[in-house]
Amino acid sequence: MKKENGAAYTIALAGNPNSGKSTLFNLLTGMKQHTGNWAGKTVESAAGEFHRNGKRYRLIDLPGIYSLSCQSAEEKAAYDFIADEHPDAVIVVCDSTCLERGLILAAETKSLGCPMVLCAGLIDEAEKCGFRIDFEKMSELLGVPTAGISARKKIGIDHLLDILDNVLMNNETSDEKEPELPTSEEAAGKAEEIFRECVSVPENAGKNDRRTDQFILGKFTGIPIMLLLLGLVLWITIIGANYPSQWLQSGFAILGEYLRSILSAVPDWLESMLIDGIYTVLAWVVAVMLPPMAIFFPLFTLLEDCGFLPRAAFILDKSFEKAGACGKQGLTMCMGLGCNAVGVTGCRIIHSERERLIAILTNSFVPCNGRFGTLIALITAFFAQGSGGSFLSAAILSLLILLGICLTLLVSKLLSVTVLRGTSSSFILELPPYRKPEIAKTLVRSLIDRTLKVLGRAAVTAAPAGLILWILVNLKINNTSLIAYVSDFLDAPASFIGLDGEILTGFIMGFPANEIVLPVILMLYQSGSVLTETAGTHEVFEILSSNGWSWVTALCTIIFMLFHYPCATTCLTIKKETGSLRWTILAMIIPLICGIILCGIIACIFRAF
Repeated sequence: MKKENGAAYTIALAGNPNSGKSTLFNLLTGMKQHTGNWAGKTVESAAGEFHRNGKRYRLIDLPGIYSLSCQSAEEKAAYDFIADEHPDAVIVVCDSTCLERGLILAAETKSLGCPMVLCAGLIDEAEKCGFRIDFEKMSELLGVPTAGISARKKIGIDHLLDILDNVLMNNETSDEKEPELPTSEEAAGKAEEIFRECVSVPENAGKNDRRTDQFILGKFTGIPIMLLLLGLVLWITIIGANYPSQWLQSGFAILGEYLRSILSAVPDWLESMLIDGIYTVLAWVVAVMLPPMAIFFPLFTLLEDCGFLPRAAFILDKSFEKAGACGKQGLTMCMGLGCNAVGVTGCRIIHSERERLIAILTNSFVPCNGRFGTLIALITAFFAQGSGGSFLSAAILSLLILLGICLTLLVSKLLSVTVLRGTSSSFILELPPYRKPEIAKTLVRSLIDRTLKVLGRAAVTAAPAGLILWILVNLKINNTSLIAYVSDFLDAPASFIGLDGEILTGFIMGFPANEIVLPVILMLYQSGSVLTETAGTHEVFEILSSNGWSWVTALCTIIFMLFHYPCATTCLTIKKETGSLRWTILAMIIPLICGIILCGIIACIFRAF
């Protein structure tokens, strides 16, 4: 099959999660790729191009799946593309260390009648572990050409592409409706037969991983190890983010003065609106948010790449099952630690719509990166000053996250027996082999795919927030700013939950970006008109204490920061994922009610004594 006029061949790339599929996609396409959403679906897609021997190839990276049975949005998107779009060929990527599971997907794809190549990825790891694969016999039994590669080490790539070229030249894509998929039993039986005939498995295969899992997943060791690793990641984030954040704030201050000098010819009110309002809030969000994200996301990705995060979900699986939810919610909850919007998007991996909604509605119960700055500042200022403060801050923050997990389980249970009744569904949770992560690639991927994307979304909401804040601060009635009227009005209801009007106003203004909650509070206490840089936690403590804060006030503010409505970016993501304003509003109300109840209880108890 030859393309005319230099048209590109469309190649679909299918495979299980953690099979090396995305590594192959990135290797072939490099920077010539883009992401988006499948038409009419919430599932993300990725496409890229590469050239070889004068031919153009358009590579479509299908979502990682275990089957084409259309039980999830990812499976349906992959099936629809192969069955309806008729790509010129499909490359099915399998993990050579657990080939039988990938052969199920290969058998299903073969039944659709599309030209296909079976690619056994991670072949270097398989050979290192002692696996021996007869590719010729596998090709004969499956009826498609096969190749073993290691995209990470660039082994076998040319051979794979030569096979692909041969398939394209000697096959025609049919426009007729493809035959029905085999049943799951038929596909599994075919995969088992091919695996038994073609793969020689070493006697000690996976022995070291199983031995490690006995310790990592142990009944008495699993949760302590998970909490210890979480505490370590948070401690490194706290320690590492301090100085870069201060440098960024100083740099943005210098840049702000330079921009102010450029705008000296414009009216004073316009200069103030642009610099003191939009720019200052935007700069504050970037300075406070970027350093911890640049540290947290790579560490989080390293835990994911080495195989620990799926095991964390396994540890939490029984707890979520008892809560009437899906064990995969443990993974989406972990994603929420970086960004709740990312966690909400990650809920797509949950097949059951009921369980997916439970995960979405409760994702904001774990604090995102945007809340870490305020939490860490208040914890350090009121509960962890002095030597060893960073360790104590990390420990307290870990306990707060544990509280968030407990409340996630409790609310999930309440939802599963009320508005989202139903029984927990079964699912396959892959425990990939432990691998040595590629640190350089992890840093680049986490910086581009996570840090910059999340920062970009925060910046989009922070800029208009700065404009609104400037208007409320500078527009005055009877020589009193509008924001002062707001804080005075909120003072009475806020006192009921151990806060005051300025604190509650800070949370309301922080809806676009949680990073500005504490700066707004400090600005209101100092009767300022712009967000100002603070020297550190000691100065924060002095300002707050002089305005009537006790450790009870700090505790209530910390709890309310942990449990209140999600930020604007997360709310927009919830609306996009659910397609429902009703579920979006409920996702805002549920954590807010929990925060009000907890803060009210704390305030009443200490008020009584």
